[in-house]
Amino acid sequence: MKIINSASLDGIDALSINVESTFTKGLPSFTIVGLISTSIQESKDRVKSALLMNDYKFPPLKITVNLSPSDIKKKGTHFDLAIALQIALYDIKKDVFSGFFVFGELGLDGSIKDTSTIFPLVLSLAKNSEKMKILVCEDSAQKISNIPNVEIYIVKNISEAIEFFSKEDNESKDKYRYHSKELNAKKIEIKSKIYYYENTYFDDFSDVIGQDNAKFAALICAAGNHNLMFEGSPGCGKSMISKRIRYILPPMSLDEILEKAKLQSLDYKNIEFSALRVFRNPHHSSTKSSIFGGGSANAKIGEIALSNNGILFFDELPHFSKSILEALREPLEDNKILISRVNSKTEYETKFIFISSMNPCPCGNLLSSIKQCRCNEAEIQRYKNRLSEPFLDRIDLYVVMNDTLNDSKNIVSSKELHENVIKAFVKQMQRGQEELNGKLSDADIKKYCLLDEDAKALFESAKINYQLSFRSINKVLKVARTIADLNDNKSITKNDLLKSLSFRRR
Repeated sequence: MKIINSASLDGIDALSINVESTFTKGLPSFTIVGLISTSIQESKDRVKSALLMNDYKFPPLKITVNLSPSDIKKKGTHFDLAIALQIALYDIKKDVFSGFFVFGELGLDGSIKDTSTIFPLVLSLAKNSEKMKILVCEDSAQKISNIPNVEIYIVKNISEAIEFFSKEDNESKDKYRYHSKELNAKKIEIKSKIYYYENTYFDDFSDVIGQDNAKFAALICAAGNHNLMFEGSPGCGKSMISKRIRYILPPMSLDEILEKAKLQSLDYKNIEFSALRVFRNPHHSSTKSSIFGGGSANAKIGEIALSNNGILFFDELPHFSKSILEALREPLEDNKILISRVNSKTEYETKFIFISSMNPCPCGNLLSSIKQCRCNEAEIQRYKNRLSEPFLDRIDLYVVMNDTLNDSKNIVSSKELHENVIKAFVKQMQRGQEELNGKLSDADIKKYCLLDEDAKALFESAKINYQLSFRSINKVLKVARTIADLNDNKSITKNDLLKSLSFRRR
């Protein structure tokens, strides 16, 4: 019995599946078994049509195709090609499929198509394999060609796929070989590892008039992956600055670029192999399931998982439901979330930068120097009480923005800010950090966030005066470490620490 290697998604990870078949005497029939979904059940008609349209006779036997292991639920149309090859080459005695993974959906005319699940499947399999051989169509090959340790062969239709496996010598198969292309992005090398970045700025900080303190906070946020909150009157530039931070974020490793592409594929979006980090901006009317993921049967991916290695931006923060804001506390602290359902349990990484903006009161004019606030004390207090202290304690940088334009002459471009971010990024990587400053563990804080003597004395009094919690102490140190990197200081100085403390919410 010949076996063709394929795979199925379990959450966001791949499970290796063996496609096997038997051909026995009896009334002609075609059955697919192995706890399969409707999409796989329907592949019988696609496979029949594809083979008959390309002059391949269906064997007059009882055909049973099994997707093993049979106790795991399987879904996806990418099994079509493997099933068709089992039938078309049933009379070949040699195991011609050995070492190959086969993926592809069949058209009724025998053409092979890409599906949204092939890229995440191959990426997940490649992480656990030294070298893989894959047979797919050209559309799939263009997506998976950037994945390391993958040898790709392409075919256009079922006839070419049958011809590919009919030939035993490697030279005949070389004409089907697909050669990958390099990523089209700027790159830097740090400790023998390559990082990629984009230097095009569709939204530029030079458009932002004034707000120097907010722009410096945005620089710190980008350089160290720190959570950021803006509070200010409507129209003062909160959303404007937030949407520009995306373009000055640190370079990405190949693994991060591939992970971003994997999440785009699972979100049924076009895959972009760019070094521009994701920016997710859900509306405040979004449901809890759409933010965190979930579903009654299968765990679906949500906004916080899709924001991994990028930005999650909540505009009009207090208008989000309290249950959503409180549920954000765990992923912000642990950088992961486990979605548990009766039928499935899926863990997602949530290493995103959380950026939010809010008005100071319901009418928005409490801090305005031009307009009169129409809210009473009870309304303002009720508005602010939507944000709990444990939630606010997870914010690294808190900035109150004014609505004046007195400092409008100080213009800084995104290019200048991005250059500073890259310099700070290089320092962090050269220190041997696995994570940027904002995501450091408690052990790494003790190792990398070192204070000089003046800063130590200041910090001891600040802990008492600011009534800092243990989490707040770590937040202050991590922000101070990023400011020190931007100022090219080896240790955290008194000025770095003072600036960090100025961004704490009081």
